[in-house]
Amino acid sequence: AHEVETWCKGLEGLAERTAEYYKQGARFAKWRAVLQITADGCPTDLAIRENAWGLARYAKICQESGLVPIIEPEILMDGDHTIDITAEVQEKVLVEVYKACSENNVFLEGTLLKPSMTVSGADNKNKAGSEEVAKMTVRTMNRCVPASVPGIMFLSGGLTEEDASVYLNTMNSIEHKSSTSLTFSYGRALQQSCLQAWNGNDIEAGQKALMARCQANSEASTGDYVAGSQPSSQDTLFEAGYKY
Repeated sequence: AHEVETWCKGLEGLAERTAEYYKQGARFAKWRAVLQITADGCPTDLAIRENAWGLARYAKICQESGLVPIIEPEILMDGDHTIDITAEVQEKVLVEVYKACSENNVFLEGTLLKPSMTVSGADNKNKAGSEEVAKMTVRTMNRCVPASVPGIMFLSGGLTEEDASVYLNTMNSIEHKSSTSLTFSYGRALQQSCLQAWNGNDIEAGQKALMARCQANSEASTGDYVAGSQPSSQDTLFEAGYKY
């Protein structure tokens, strides 16, 4: 296997763990699978199949314990590939994920999808703008995500806070066939300015910054966000080989 390729471990004992989490009050779970595009052929078909199968097995096990599985196949931004290459790879991955879900009898109406947006590689010199990102992402989702999936909540994956909001807003501003909700499940792009404002001691400033980004992304989920209308960190949040 290529050194950048990974796949799911930890399915053993997951049924017992999810049953215990449900007793403790959990109702949702998330499992992240990571795939990377490289010039020498990654992600390989093997990595795509293995990650898709792991996500489907996790989803089925969660549902048997009463949890809603959030399915997260992330295509990393690492690399200099074009947005068209990202779209091609993402389509292959999503098709394989939902094929595996079908084979495992996953109840799609009881799942959520957390994908990356269809963007250029971080090192690509011709970075796609918000209109192209939105158009390509919506096209990818329309082509590959079954209509029975009720919600798609995008990860930010190293985008700046403002880009994450603007891209989502543009998606919700263009016409698309599916009635599936397009919304957000951001980490870094929701927290960066909050952490900077808080800085370990200023709770009120941290709360204010967090509320600003929550407001921005709430508006973006309905296509009502005006770019720049809420304060945001301008820091790049991309880290090559990011792990958590």
